[in-house]
Amino acid sequence: MSARIDLNADLGEGFGPWRLGNDAALLDIVTSANVACGFHAGDPDIMVETAAAARMRGVAIGAHPGFFDLRGFGRNRIQESPRRIERDIAYQIGALQACAALAGARVTHVKAHGALANLSNEDEAMAAALARAVAGVDPRLVLVVMPGLAAERAAERAGLSMVREIYADRAYAEDGTLALRGTPGAVIHDAEEAAARVVRMVGEGAVLTFGGQRFPVAIDTVCVHGDNPEALAMAQAVRAGLEGAGYRLRPFAESLAEPFADSHPGS
Repeated sequence: MSARIDLNADLGEGFGPWRLGNDAALLDIVTSANVACGFHAGDPDIMVETAAAARMRGVAIGAHPGFFDLRGFGRNRIQESPRRIERDIAYQIGALQACAALAGARVTHVKAHGALANLSNEDEAMAAALARAVAGVDPRLVLVVMPGLAAERAAERAGLSMVREIYADRAYAEDGTLALRGTPGAVIHDAEEAAARVVRMVGEGAVLTFGGQRFPVAIDTVCVHGDNPEALAMAQAVRAGLEGAGYRLRPFAESLAEPFADSHPGS
């Protein structure tokens, strides 16, 4: 049997009449979708529509909470207490759960966005707030984490199921975190380069840094950012590369679906 891997994208990142990215096309390629919950992008219409479109394609649906930062697209670091962060994340998860329910779907996972994700990878208190929010809303929810960093440790302490993620279109700094976006080469634009890099990292089970360091990690899912102009070509190339290397692309939520089976819409 071939190995399984998940391919995810951050979607639903428009607001009102403004839309970002080609979500419909990406949903035909990815196996999991992380849907913006209204703080950095997204609104009730977009959340319901994205959840419905994902459900129709058999794509798993996750909440993608961020800082309350529409102007900065959730990429500005906002100074908040861990208690406020915990409540803001719980609020956003609940909003997507309600919108997904209207679409006859269910939220299966949570993945933090932008500056909130970066902070939760670096700061143990913020990572703990993220884990508490997820566990408090529904301990069956899976937390998507970057391997080897604070969010992974917090998820483990909270008893949450987790999946470990690498990025197709981002380079890694020497400490295993994402290179800052302003750093030359931090964002990868060439689809074939990104695909080859992903296949290598998944095959070796390691994160590869700018300087050539190799951090052995478990890898369960690969992210392509939906807001990049090259997102569609990159997602196609990454999927083709992984399938060409013998991987089956399936939602990671499938192997964790049993806890939801008793109350899944349509069951």
